[in-house]
Amino acid sequence: MKKIWLDSYPGGIPPEVDVRACPSLCHLLAASCGRFRDRMAFINMGVGMTYGELDRRSHDFAAFLLRELGLRRADRVAIMLPNVLQCPVVLFGVLRAGMVVVNINPLYTANELEYQLADFGAKAIVVLENFAHTVERALKNTAVAHVVTTQLGDLFPAPRRWLVNFAVKHVKHMVPPWRIASAIDFRGALARGRSRELNETEPGPVDTAFLQYTGGTTGRAKGAILSHGNMVANVEQTAAWIGATLREGAETVITALPLYHIFALTANLLVFVKLGGANVLIANPRDMPGFVAELKRTRFTAITGVNTLYAALLDAPGFDAVCAANRGTLKLAVAGGMAVQRSVAERWQQMTGVPLIKGYGLTEASPIVCANPFDATEFSGKIGVPVPSTEVEIRDERGDEVPLDEAGEICVRGPQVMLGYWNAPDETAAVLTPGGWLRTGDVGWMDPRGFVEFRERTKDVIVVSGFKAYPTEIEDVAMLHPGVKEAGAVGLPDAHSGELAALFVVRKDAALTATALLEHCARHLTGYKLPRRIEFRDALPKTPIGKVSRRALREQANVANSVSPS
Repeated sequence: MKKIWLDSYPGGIPPEVDVRACPSLCHLLAASCGRFRDRMAFINMGVGMTYGELDRRSHDFAAFLLRELGLRRADRVAIMLPNVLQCPVVLFGVLRAGMVVVNINPLYTANELEYQLADFGAKAIVVLENFAHTVERALKNTAVAHVVTTQLGDLFPAPRRWLVNFAVKHVKHMVPPWRIASAIDFRGALARGRSRELNETEPGPVDTAFLQYTGGTTGRAKGAILSHGNMVANVEQTAAWIGATLREGAETVITALPLYHIFALTANLLVFVKLGGANVLIANPRDMPGFVAELKRTRFTAITGVNTLYAALLDAPGFDAVCAANRGTLKLAVAGGMAVQRSVAERWQQMTGVPLIKGYGLTEASPIVCANPFDATEFSGKIGVPVPSTEVEIRDERGDEVPLDEAGEICVRGPQVMLGYWNAPDETAAVLTPGGWLRTGDVGWMDPRGFVEFRERTKDVIVVSGFKAYPTEIEDVAMLHPGVKEAGAVGLPDAHSGELAALFVVRKDAALTATALLEHCARHLTGYKLPRRIEFRDALPKTPIGKVSRRALREQANVANSVSPS
């Protein structure tokens, strides 16, 4: 297809970027640490870390992995951390050691964690002590040889470090009991690495940087193999798209989305490191009073989020004061990860004076594919145009391109597209064509100006506040209950989270209640995967070959005999 979207580019945005200018994320970090050494890179709970400190600490952690633990290049290291200062230190340390980062949701259950650690053959894991009890229960059937634990305030100066760590453990009781005999303290790890030479060998563009786990239409999550070249390309594409909207060495971004999620990983951490910006890390955005208090203290120029985050901020007491303090300072608000409601976008612009700029991406594309122009004056509802060096086609079931304004599958080609799925050649072949096109499984269309509009997912994946839940996994957990005969899980629209998981069940035991089944599910599933509606049926609709028809379930969904837990 002719790249009709180029005519819709704002002035100064190039159609292509030089994805070879920076060979790796390590090179990107070194360049920024050299240029912005005394500039704040990350701030958490009012404590800052400069680019110079990030350089030194990530060096020490890399040396610890290689020289003290004896790990080898290309080994996989799991990071199970919320948005704390330790997260970028560990992440860049792993990359500088030539190893592969695997981000883990800290809220995973032991079963979910065990599966993932075993799937990619983790050699080490770094975990916040608050979640060490989960790691303890998950280790038995994995290849993990080393566990590094850290406390919330470990990179804070004394005596604040002591006070925060004491309060978290002994006042707020946020650290469940755990015992891992060989666990290594994070501060001790840095000290051990400080005295060792690193002798860095920079990874190349084709070397794997991340195994970023994502969903599929069935079963468990899969690890998308994202190379240094993939990630650098998407950073360069995004930086080019930003253009003159943001200035190097002068911006501060609010990072409330978790860095273990691909959206924040690229759009916040990596892009703003390239720009020499400061990331304000929000460890717990669900603590809305604390979140708003942090925003009141901060003059920020950019923020990213999902629809639910923006909606919660708009409803939060005190946010009007945040808007007043930052009016004229805030330049950019980006929304992605899930559908954005027009009512939320309009309220946001009214309160802040800045429109929500919607984009589109997926883990398999590192993730950014399309974006609306950053000089937009209002919310468009569309997912934007392809970013530089990216092609998008809308294709039918045969793989042929469809006419403009006609719906089909969104297909993507560009340097940010993953190498494949970890140890899953069949699933890789199902989504990557020989010509390098990624079949997204999403349905949309392109208008004559090159703007893409998203219609729906062809997959059955349920997206809850930007996170993916898998119907088969929910169904499998439900079927473990002795009182369940059949189960079908689907996503239903929800005003708060975009979608919620609904579970439809045929009982084997007539005495089974929704509350009892929910308690069973909670022992096996992370919170966002839990069914928020449970409905009992005499029978479930089936396809001609006997499978539960999720499409029919969605069409027939009602709230009778349901439970909506808080």
